[in-house]
Amino acid sequence: MPEFRWEGTNRAGRKMSGKISAAKKADAEALLTQRGVKVTKVKGKGFDISTFGVIGTGVKDKELATFTRQFAVMIDAGLPLVKCLQILAQQQDNQIFKEIIEDVTEFVEKGGTLADGMAQHKAVFTDLYVNMVAAGEQGGILDTILNRLSTHLEKSTALKSKIKSAMMYPMVVMIVVVVVVMALLLFVIPIFEKMFEDMGGSLPGPTQMVVNLSEFVQGNIILILIGFAALIAAYKMYYKTKNGEKVIDTIKLKMPIFGILLRKMSIARFSRTLGTLISSGVSILDGLSITAKTSGNRIIADAIMEARTSISGGENISNPLQASGVFPGMVTQMIAVGEETGGIDTMLMKIADFYEEEVDTAVAGLTATLEPIMIVILGAMVGGIVIAMYLPIFDMIGTVGA
Repeated sequence: MPEFRWEGTNRAGRKMSGKISAAKKADAEALLTQRGVKVTKVKGKGFDISTFGVIGTGVKDKELATFTRQFAVMIDAGLPLVKCLQILAQQQDNQIFKEIIEDVTEFVEKGGTLADGMAQHKAVFTDLYVNMVAAGEQGGILDTILNRLSTHLEKSTALKSKIKSAMMYPMVVMIVVVVVVMALLLFVIPIFEKMFEDMGGSLPGPTQMVVNLSEFVQGNIILILIGFAALIAAYKMYYKTKNGEKVIDTIKLKMPIFGILLRKMSIARFSRTLGTLISSGVSILDGLSITAKTSGNRIIADAIMEARTSISGGENISNPLQASGVFPGMVTQMIAVGEETGGIDTMLMKIADFYEEEVDTAVAGLTATLEPIMIVILGAMVGGIVIAMYLPIFDMIGTVGA
């Protein structure tokens, strides 16, 4: 775990400094504040996983799900809380996760609650996780809550895995297409071009177009790579803006094939998360706030927050969800029935089960649809270049034969 140097003052105003280990800078500041230190400076001495968002937390979803399931079994068996955490920390192969669990264990040993200890590592233990654990501690049903949470995490991990597998095939094929085409333009076409120059005469239109493209790529390869990197950076910067996030997420939901899949995935995630929170004793207002943060899409998050505003004003949840146009009529009607009967958590779980099955079907259909399309695209691009380069040879053979 990274080590940070810090400076600050205690409650009496006396200057203090030292070193502290934490998963990231924000966690180090939270730990110091918890200990009564008014932080003035925190400087990383080691590697801070929060610096590079692409790297993530260093803890895989599957590792967290397994930890939660094992934790639930131990608590259910009657083992003391601290003992459970010590055992779980010892058996972790992931050093980052091990040190986080040890830090939570130390916090609990000093008299803090499990939820508060986990809240200091929000990169790993999300608001959903922390709020459910807090509800379990307050209600004396931590084992039950951990079992529900582990089930939720396992289903969520499985859902993410299915989406990744669906997206992986077209991404791999597109990368192969780009690499093969660039290799042809940079290394193969120049050989043919020299041969055509030695032969003399004019080239057929398709051949000349490929040769011109090859010359352009050779002369501007650095600018092309810089432009591609700039395009990705511009996309990420625009997506970080409030308007950009809304525009891009709207486009994602309206995309053919992929849009339907993303919508079903978001509905399944929304239903499973909110249903799990409500059934665990978390208030519906807090549940909606947490669910909005984990929705993965700004348009859906806004619809959820509008529903929260509606409820806080004394209205129901189903009407604003229906008005958003994001949630299908079946979903909002089932939620309305759940509100009327007082079983909204049960109804949300049924919706989640249904849409998770829909995602399974959609992923299978997407893979079956994309496979032949991607093969045709790859064949057309590579085959088109090869045929264009052989046209002059065919013409020469025809001339000799005549």
